Amino acid sequence: MLKKREFERYQRQIAIPKLGREGQRRLKEAKVFVAGAGGLGSAASLYLAAAGIGKIRIIDKHRVKLNNLNRQILYSTRDIGRLKVEAAKKKLVKINPEVEIEPIAEEIGKDSLLGLIGDCGLIVDAMDNFPTRYLLNGVAIKNKIPFIHGAVEGFEGRVTTIIPKKTACLRCVYPKALPPSIVPILGATAGVIGCVQATEVIKYLTGIGQLLTNKLLIYDGEQMTFDLLKLERNPKCPACGSSSKGNYAGS
Repeated sequence: MLKKREFERYQRQIAIPKLGREGQRRLKEAKVFVAGAGGLGSAASLYLAAAGIGKIRIIDKHRVKLNNLNRQILYSTRDIGRLKVEAAKKKLVKINPEVEIEPIAEEIGKDSLLGLIGDCGLIVDAMDNFPTRYLLNGVAIKNKIPFIHGAVEGFEGRVTTIIPKKTACLRCVYPKALPPSIVPILGATAGVIGCVQATEVIKYLTGIGQLLTNKLLIYDGEQMTFDLLKLERNPKCPACGSSSKGNYAGS
C-alpha cells in the first residue's frame, strides 16, 4: 500500500498507463542487489532509488578516489577517502528517504556471494572485471536470480538481461574472460548504460515491455547509434549448458 507522500513522490511515474499504482507497489516491495558502486552502479542505483525500489543492497569494498569522479556521480570531492558504499547510502537516502539502502563494504567471493545477495530477487552487474562477473553469472544461474549485465569502455556500452536457464547467460556471450586492463571510460557512457540497466530492472519488476533477453544492446556514443545483437544459448556453455557441472567462475 502506498502512503500519501509516496503517491505524491511517484505521481508522474504512476501516471504511466502500464505502470500505475500496482506497478509502483511492486517496485516498493522489490529487493535489488547492485554489485559495484562505480560508474554503472552509481547511475543505476540513483535511478532505482528515485523510482522507489524498496530495498537496494550495494556492495563495493573500495574507497572514493579523485579519478573516480568523472563517472561515479554518487560522489563529490568531499567524499574522497570514504568507503563508496557509505557515501552512496548518504546520497541515495537524501534523494529518496522512502528507500532502504544497505551498504556492504566487502569483496565479492565465491563462498560469500550467495549470502551477500541474501533475499534480493534481482542482480545488477555493475562490475569492472570478468572473474567477478562470472561469479555473479554462476550464482544467478544456480539460484535462478535474474541478472542485468552492463559494461562500458570509452564511448561504447553494452547491456543484456539474463533469465537463468531461459536465455543466453554471460558465459554464452563471453566464453573467455577479457584480459584485465585499465579501461578508458567517458563518464556519460557509464551514465547511459547504468540508466538502461535501471530501466531493465523496472521493466522486469513491473512486467512492462520487452526485456533485453537474448539480445545484446550495443551503444556507440561516438556515432550515436544503438544496435541489437541477437544472442542464443550455448548448449555446451560451462555455466548454463545441459552438461554444466557448476563451472561458474572459470576464466
